[in-house]
Amino acid sequence: MGTYKVRPKKHLGQHFLKDKRIAEAIVGSLSAEECDTVVEVGPGMGVLTHLLAERNLPSFRVVEIDRESVDYLQKNLGGSTEIIEADFLGLDLGSLGERMAVIGNFPYNISSQIFFKILDNRDRVTEVVGMVQKEVAERICSGPASRVYGILSVLLGAWFDIEYLFTVSEHVFSPPPKVKSAVIRLTRNHVQKLDCDEKLFVTVVKRCFNQRRKMLRNPLKDLVNPESGDMPLLSMRAEQLSVGQFVELTNWVSARLRQPAVQAVGKPTGHRRDRPEGHQYNHRDD
Repeated sequence: MGTYKVRPKKHLGQHFLKDKRIAEAIVGSLSAEECDTVVEVGPGMGVLTHLLAERNLPSFRVVEIDRESVDYLQKNLGGSTEIIEADFLGLDLGSLGERMAVIGNFPYNISSQIFFKILDNRDRVTEVVGMVQKEVAERICSGPASRVYGILSVLLGAWFDIEYLFTVSEHVFSPPPKVKSAVIRLTRNHVQKLDCDEKLFVTVVKRCFNQRRKMLRNPLKDLVNPESGDMPLLSMRAEQLSVGQFVELTNWVSARLRQPAVQAVGKPTGHRRDRPEGHQYNHRDD
């Protein structure tokens, strides 16, 4: 890459990776075996991009919203890499390919929203390798009974196999963030459709975790008919339920539904960004 440097922008959550060994480990974690294109999100100064461009990928594109980074990449990358100047959250992924792998040092302020975008495109995304804040990685990779188990843990776990790969020090970035980072990998599992109403499943999961300290009968009471009765899961809390138990709970709610209060997995109601530490305004994932 050239000597010209891109100025990191706080409002875009940019922390540029400067350790080539970490970059090689991230790129090496992507198999890209089941896809027809690879999409890098937020390439910045191209530390991953350069390595990805050297691989024999079927197709490779980068998506970058920062004009300065786009100019830098255009000057320093070969013409074989397609650079899309756009907001990944607002992009129609269907225009990029039918089967894609997503990789990136995800911008800190939209890391959770990127995963909701991936959930909305779960039948198109075969694999994800992403570097995010360590606390977000731990939350996504956690299981029932963990204090950090949350919405993204359940929703991503329903359709992806999730792996926590390695922790990354804050000192390998410019500027260094205030927290450690981690690299995780999602691989699309073989679940084509959950054994329940999937939109209602998302609604139930979000409602339950939005009142995670309450027994489940409390967040669900206005969804079901008053005479619906009881079931054992209603005496538990959201953090205690597995994906399978949430499916069971969704079917119970579906049979007693009072109103069609369902929603899509992602689709933010605007493009407001996460707080710097990755907590969402529009999608709480705790």
